[in-house]
Amino acid sequence: MTRHQKRLSVPKSWPVERKTATFTAKAGAGPHGESGVPLVVVLRDVLGYVDSAKEATYAVNHGGVEVNGGTVDDINRPIGMFDILAFPDREEYYRVFPDEGGRLGLTPIDADAADSKLGKVVGKTIVDGGHTQLNLHDGSNLLVEEDTYSGSDSVVVDNETKDVIAHFVYEAGALVTAVAGQHAGEIGEVTDIQVTPGSASNTVTVDTGDGEFETVEEYVVVIDENFVEDDAYDTDEAEEDDTDTVDEAEEDDTDTADEAEEDDADEEREAADADEAAEESADEEADTEEADA
Repeated sequence: MTRHQKRLSVPKSWPVERKTATFTAKAGAGPHGESGVPLVVVLRDVLGYVDSAKEATYAVNHGGVEVNGGTVDDINRPIGMFDILAFPDREEYYRVFPDEGGRLGLTPIDADAADSKLGKVVGKTIVDGGHTQLNLHDGSNLLVEEDTYSGSDSVVVDNETKDVIAHFVYEAGALVTAVAGQHAGEIGEVTDIQVTPGSASNTVTVDTGDGEFETVEEYVVVIDENFVEDDAYDTDEAEEDDTDTVDEAEEDDTDTADEAEEDDADEEREAADADEAAEESADEEADTEEADA
């Protein structure tokens, strides 16, 4: 296995420029599989907190970087979807979230939100003792006592205790984000889930508010409003409502102005008709006097 990683061959999810240099850092062993981005790439190429691998190593060795609530000792440790990246000295906290185009991006979050992490259930197994083991999207496993979880559900796990503190069911009406495919980064509500016979993937239809798109269910993850930056999904609707209100107000103002102009025009026409009638009456009286004379 090669020890090098060429930029041209990195996964599409990696947030690196491909033509600025030949090589980049190679991800070490760890979670997220091939899609995991080396920590040094995030620190150097995304955040710009370090200029070299040497500086990244110094920051890691001095406890300046935490991932999912714990310190790290490897600058090539893979960072992937929904990981929590924390910089205690800076009091900065980020969640790895899909960006448009499928690239991994960093969403700023509060310190309280950094205490837990979202995971997608990709499988489950019954283990000794009758417990259910949930297999999550990043390769981690979680033991739960109650078997109330299904594939494609999402769970929020406390980083310290590893307890499930929230459970989001994959069903019609659920809020999801696409993490891969041509709709990566889009957020909406599930309107339909189509079960495909055989080994082919099931498909899901998602309504974003501006339209619908269809993708395979492996590409979507159930989330809630707390995982959307500034409640972007709801904000769009609010902005739309505000725009409609402004448009209606402008239309009302325009209608009022038009009615006022029409009223003024009617008054002018009535005045003109009255003047014309008075002139005609005067002409008739003059004709009558001439006839009598």
